[in-house]
Amino acid sequence: MPEVLRARWVLPIARPSIAGGWVEIDHGRVRAVGQGARPDATDLGDAVLLPALVNAHTHLELSWMAGRVPPAASLAEWIRDLLRVRRAGAPGGADAEARASREAAAAMAAAGTALVGDVSNSLTCVRALAEHRLGGVVFHELIGFNAVDPAGMVRDAWNRVSEVENDLGGRFSKNVKRPPRSFSVVAHAPYSVSPALFAEIIRRARPGPLAIHLGESIEEIEFLRTGRGPIRHMLEELGVWSGTWRAPACDPVEYVHRLGYLQPGLLAVHAVHLADDALERLRRAGATVVTCPRSNARVGAGLPRLSHFYATRVPVAVGTDSLASTASLNLFDELSVMRRIAPDVAAAALLDSATRQGAVALGLGDDYGAIEPGRRAALIAVAVPAGVTDVEEYLVSGVPASAVRWAAS
Repeated sequence: MPEVLRARWVLPIARPSIAGGWVEIDHGRVRAVGQGARPDATDLGDAVLLPALVNAHTHLELSWMAGRVPPAASLAEWIRDLLRVRRAGAPGGADAEARASREAAAAMAAAGTALVGDVSNSLTCVRALAEHRLGGVVFHELIGFNAVDPAGMVRDAWNRVSEVENDLGGRFSKNVKRPPRSFSVVAHAPYSVSPALFAEIIRRARPGPLAIHLGESIEEIEFLRTGRGPIRHMLEELGVWSGTWRAPACDPVEYVHRLGYLQPGLLAVHAVHLADDALERLRRAGATVVTCPRSNARVGAGLPRLSHFYATRVPVAVGTDSLASTASLNLFDELSVMRRIAPDVAAAALLDSATRQGAVALGLGDDYGAIEPGRRAALIAVAVPAGVTDVEEYLVSGVPASAVRWAAS
């Protein structure tokens, strides 16, 4: 028998908010959306009913680093500190790392997130995602500026993915509803992956989205244009500099285009220092910018030009990045910062980025990100104080996790 949920507000995302709206659900799918009296409805009271959120970029495996990597004046400086902390390892070892990942996944789900674009070097957090019914894409990230055996690296990466897929497949009964999850082997960044490794990643890619950290820092721009600067020094310090690499003398978007990595569905993460023409090029290529402003500020990259993102009409999704570089994995916290730095962008557009655009970017836009007939009923309810008349503006003003509850999944 269908279930009907009614709330003070229903926010479909794909169309304006509905005061006194209701959603009819049948077998886990939205059957109808309407307005007015429904005697058969469960009334959620003073709340807004909206689709669950999509965190399009995080690194769950770094959760144990929360509070351990200090803010930095530049990305190169922050990476050095991150590597120092990572080499030392978590107090308590692998068990502590796994526990931190599980706790972070639980907090993310509790704050209304259903889908995640999780970037992983180790694939150790896939179990935490599964346990907390977080779907999306796991991006198995490769790093190798001076890779000796690119083909072997990519082959081994896909073998690890297959092992994880087989393990997960054996841990669920056929009666357990599993969230949709796929895997992709991807490149970390233009300054950390060799052209040969890029080529192998592309050659072995499965259908689905690729991701890359792109245009995150001014140091990256300098490195690609000149081959010099703090990133060159860092690569030399790490002993991975390659004397055969030649600076492409172009911006990051042009560089990944030359490599063949600029493809429809690419997630261009950060994009802090991309010019408008580069953003336009991403749009024409069918890519999505994933913005993580809280992390950008902490790592010394600067704040993203959010207003320019939206003005160029490039699709924008939202990520939190990791607990190594941000205080929480709560997307409502990210939205409040986005509202502060882009007051001219409509609240509805910001919410669209945190829901529908993120779902599309992860290849799940047909099922998630909006309340429409036929889509999955992955819905959250957010308590709304008395007197609120602009519910969309309220949702980007800083909603605490305690105000969020799951209404349907």
